[in-house]
Amino acid sequence: MNPDEKNSEQSGISAARGPNSLSEQIPEKEDGMKRAAARQMIEKYYYQLTDGCGNENCQNEDCASCSSFAFKDKTKNELAIKAIDLFKGKADLCGSQPSKVPRAENVAGPSKVSSEEKSPTAKVITEEKPSSSKGQTTALFSQQSTCNVIKPIPTSAAETINYLTEEKVLKLIKDCEEENNWSKLIRVIGATFNNADSLIMSFRRKEVMTSSTSTVEEEKVSEQERSQSSTCDRETAHSLDLEAVRRTFRALMKIPDLPYQGALVNALSSLSKNVEMELRYRRPLEQNPNYMNIFLIVMEIPLDEHVDLLENAFPEFCKALGHMDVSGKAKLAKIWSTFGAEWLLQMTRTLHQVITVRIAQNHGRWGRMYQLNDDEGIGGATKVMKILFYASIIGGGLDPDAVLAEEKETNEREESLQDMLQGGAVGHEHKDLIKPKEDPLAQELKVSVLDCRKPLVPYDEFVNELLNEYVDIEVDYKNKLESKFSFMNHNFILSTASKHMCMYYDNRVRMFNERRSSILNTFLRGLPPTPFLRLRVRRDHLIDDALVNLEMTAMDNPQDLKKQLIVEFEGEHAMDEGGVSKEFFQLVVEEIFNPDFGMFTYNEQTRQFWFNPTSFENDGQFTLIGIVLGLAIYNSTIVDIHFPSVVYRKLMGKKGRFEDLKDLDPTLYASLQHMLEYEGEDIEDVFMQPFKVGYKDVFGCDLTHELKERGGEMHVNHENKEEFVELYSDFMLNKSVEKQFRAFKRGFNLVTSESPLRILFRPEEVEVLICGSTHFDFYDLQKSTEYDGGFTADSPTIKHFWEIVHEFSEDQKRRLLQFTTGTDRVPVGGLTKIKLIIARNGPDSDRLPTAHTCFNVLLLPDYCTKEKLKDRLEKAVDYSKGFGML
Repeated sequence: MNPDEKNSEQSGISAARGPNSLSEQIPEKEDGMKRAAARQMIEKYYYQLTDGCGNENCQNEDCASCSSFAFKDKTKNELAIKAIDLFKGKADLCGSQPSKVPRAENVAGPSKVSSEEKSPTAKVITEEKPSSSKGQTTALFSQQSTCNVIKPIPTSAAETINYLTEEKVLKLIKDCEEENNWSKLIRVIGATFNNADSLIMSFRRKEVMTSSTSTVEEEKVSEQERSQSSTCDRETAHSLDLEAVRRTFRALMKIPDLPYQGALVNALSSLSKNVEMELRYRRPLEQNPNYMNIFLIVMEIPLDEHVDLLENAFPEFCKALGHMDVSGKAKLAKIWSTFGAEWLLQMTRTLHQVITVRIAQNHGRWGRMYQLNDDEGIGGATKVMKILFYASIIGGGLDPDAVLAEEKETNEREESLQDMLQGGAVGHEHKDLIKPKEDPLAQELKVSVLDCRKPLVPYDEFVNELLNEYVDIEVDYKNKLESKFSFMNHNFILSTASKHMCMYYDNRVRMFNERRSSILNTFLRGLPPTPFLRLRVRRDHLIDDALVNLEMTAMDNPQDLKKQLIVEFEGEHAMDEGGVSKEFFQLVVEEIFNPDFGMFTYNEQTRQFWFNPTSFENDGQFTLIGIVLGLAIYNSTIVDIHFPSVVYRKLMGKKGRFEDLKDLDPTLYASLQHMLEYEGEDIEDVFMQPFKVGYKDVFGCDLTHELKERGGEMHVNHENKEEFVELYSDFMLNKSVEKQFRAFKRGFNLVTSESPLRILFRPEEVEVLICGSTHFDFYDLQKSTEYDGGFTADSPTIKHFWEIVHEFSEDQKRRLLQFTTGTDRVPVGGLTKIKLIIARNGPDSDRLPTAHTCFNVLLLPDYCTKEKLKDRLEKAVDYSKGFGML
């Protein structure tokens, strides 16, 4: 080998070290590496002579893909000898990973290729580096299996990048079947999926796939396409022929035993590592939008049939994809949103399978030392699922009132200012108020969960039950505070019960901080210690005492509302460990929502309450009721409030729409729906409906409101019926109760403004959070119950107890739950979340059962017969009320 050949061979290694190192000699101990590199190059020449590069327009006469290939009749042995000759002569090699990297002088020499001949996916990036003798430009080239967008390959190699098309794969499958040898297919799939450049070029649409198109020409084509397409089309545009990809994978799946599976697993693992490095330290999507094709192609692989791929390589790929920047994830979400509900559901379930398998494989490892958050495979799959989650929201269609993030922030500021002007001191919030941050991907997409009522994939499909069983919410919450991977930032995968625990920890931390601040103020400023929000009330003046105390607190320092609530009933000796507060909220709700109080109206059909638009109560009363509701959530207390679901949507920042009338007033909703569906020409005569609304005040007097100017003179017809329904719904749900609801929401926000409530929960979940579940499964309660004082699950009295309870009516079960826990509502997650304790309270006697509602303890004498137990239990449940009454 002459010196020039030796220096040329060294350039592949030394180019990364700088131009001054190209003349360095390779030590003798590296001879083995040289021989291995030479052998690899000879093999590449051999495969080029036997199989070709796959480029139909290849101009390399030493490649089998070239139309003027001169060695078609040669045997394999003769082609092997020819490969050695090509290696010695340093002939052009078709491929994307050349080991020979030309020096800058060579690039500018006779073999220089003009910019018009460069591949559209391989833009050479140059960097000016002064030499010791003269300035020269050094080309930065890629290492094996890296994206040429960031570290491009030489132009001659870029022109002949191996890539796949549907026709090539089908022909390759046919040839392999005829030869009964799948080695060619294995080699091609391994080489293509191992290299980012190959995947970028593969399965391109014919209108954009031209191997000779220059970078300048491609930019012109892209600009022309952008000018002819809408904004939505540009956001979801990509150069991939998806149908060809799917047909190709279906053809590959028909091959018996999937002989290429091992090569695909290894190739995808290697690809994932390189892609991860690119995404973490560079911006490949900004350099080449077609880089997105990598993720689109890989996610089309039918993973259900590739078990090894699903368990090994695919989690690594998800981990790599998780490092994509927010703008790239947003673009991917918009593209996937056009793929349809079936595809999104299938991919969601596939990612669930990845998570479930990894949890099951490490079943014995989960503990304090190793958490689910530490598993990068689980974390990666969860991050990819978030993209699918938002794709489902975008594809499901957004509400017409969904506005941009900037507009939402402006609306919130205007509403806050208006509240402050109208609400007085009660409307003021703490000056250091810190609201929870929204999800960055949601901000990038300018959407939220509230914007979509019916996503392509139901929200429940994104919840992973097994993960919720193993995740440690306390550790997860700590990770969130430390900016580590946290499922709280991917809360779509968490159940309502798990999210409730997340908010519980957040509220407790906030209570502790308020308590600590109170103690510091006592020592530093001499202020009286107020570590708790303490309410002292009388049973016969419950509302007056509670509302006056809360109003004084809100006016003095609203931040005190975020302290732990302690309730004391005057004349009763009971320490509030939760049970007293439960009864307090229950009694307050019963009185406030009494129709005679006049603040709310009651619908007999739906058994729900709604704001009275003609109420005589001032805004402060509604504000204080909002405070009560916020305190119930903040102190993890379930209250028996019967609001339609639109109230919770409005509390989360949305407006009521026509669809919400179905829950508020089904009869009115059905009438308006009938009007919309009516197609007869006599619509004005049939409905005789002007653009005005009639309703009654608290005294039963008829009132009217025109929905638009001179609405009484306009009648509904086919042209304006949709407008009428929209205006009617807006008046009933928003405008008629705007004053009352704003005050109510202001009080609610005084307590929950810093809480992650809006970030974690959907409106329907907030309803469950406040009101509890409606499903009474006392068999679940029996399973979670513990026994003390001599009782066991096999004790005769305990067996009799559960037999009696299971025979109770639903109303009796509610009263039993009220008697033992202080509330008749089922907590989030079901009755299994109630840790009921049944303790033996002495031998058989005539005493009634008693309960410590603060600790969910039922004290039960060891009654001798089942009949006596039933009689005493029913009397205790039906007639006992208050504390200290035995």
